Amino acid sequence: MKIKTIKAFRVLQPFVGGAYNMSKGRSADAFDAVIVAMISDSGLTGWGEMAPLGNFYSPAFASGARAGVTEIAPHLLGQDPRALGSVGRLMDTVFKGHPYVKSALDMACSDLAARAAGVPLVTLLGGREGERAELYKVVTHGEVDAMAATAARIVAEGFRRLQVKVGGDVRGDIDRVHAVAGAVPKGTVLFCDANAGWTPFQARQFADATRDIDYVFEQPCTTIEECLSVRRMLDKPMVLDESVASLGDMLDIHRKGAADGLTLKISRLGGVTKTRQIRDLAVDLGFMITVEDTGGAEIDTAAMAHLSLSTPEERRLHAIAFHEWVTVRTASNRPPVERNRMGLPDGPGLGIDVREDLLGVPFLELEG
Repeated sequence: MKIKTIKAFRVLQPFVGGAYNMSKGRSADAFDAVIVAMISDSGLTGWGEMAPLGNFYSPAFASGARAGVTEIAPHLLGQDPRALGSVGRLMDTVFKGHPYVKSALDMACSDLAARAAGVPLVTLLGGREGERAELYKVVTHGEVDAMAATAARIVAEGFRRLQVKVGGDVRGDIDRVHAVAGAVPKGTVLFCDANAGWTPFQARQFADATRDIDYVFEQPCTTIEECLSVRRMLDKPMVLDESVASLGDMLDIHRKGAADGLTLKISRLGGVTKTRQIRDLAVDLGFMITVEDTGGAEIDTAAMAHLSLSTPEERRLHAIAFHEWVTVRTASNRPPVERNRMGLPDGPGLGIDVREDLLGVPFLELEG
């Protein structure tokens, strides 16, 4: 099987709930997605998607993704999409670095490989572990009372896991987390995510003032070493997210004992193939795992669901349903969500049926 045609689309995906706010004024009101269609000489189509969360969250930006896909795609025509390792090495050879640029292309190859085999992608990723993954929801950064009210509403909807955004003014965030904890039932799982917004000094201030609250501390500082310095005085689990940009980073975190869990983002790591590689080794090393991404709709959420549900249940933290964040639709047969749990769509590959008529005019169309 060979790659015969590659198309790429830009799809703006506004958020259902308005702006997504993080600390220090970081905010986005939509995902700016690149969606890739990869068509084989046998007529099968694989789909991939990536979208950065604004330009502030990670070293990835939407126009860079579009430009990079345009550069890499011609080199993939005529390649066998099932040879995922070979395709990945080719992309790394012709385009150094910038893993986020390669993510949608690798995802499309992964989808195409599973469709060609006639099996769900989860099967090629190691096999299904459970029927559904538990979802979390985000309490975005804002005023104390508003965050507490949001948390209470989310829990009333049936969710038991919350990610509370912190990482701004330390004293204000101490008040925010106390208010959120007081607004939800005992047993609600809280993650306090600073998105690398603090110095170790600030993170220690926060941790010391919130010792009486049960939560997981997520990415308090920028570097692995800074987070480790906080972890040494911490009496709570720590998860790292932004610090995991490669296999080498994951191994460094393990060697230093810098975290108990990892959040693996598909586009940050360069696609489904590399995420699976890092996920599998991290599981063997004893980490707790969340697999998600920086953004997207049905295509990207389906990939997250397949990776999540091929992660051993005893090592899986939770998942997120990005397709419910946005106002636009790009596919039918999307990942099914029942209250606080997400499953897999039926069918081979990602299992979704992408509606190309909803994607607009491609900004790239190549024929081999």
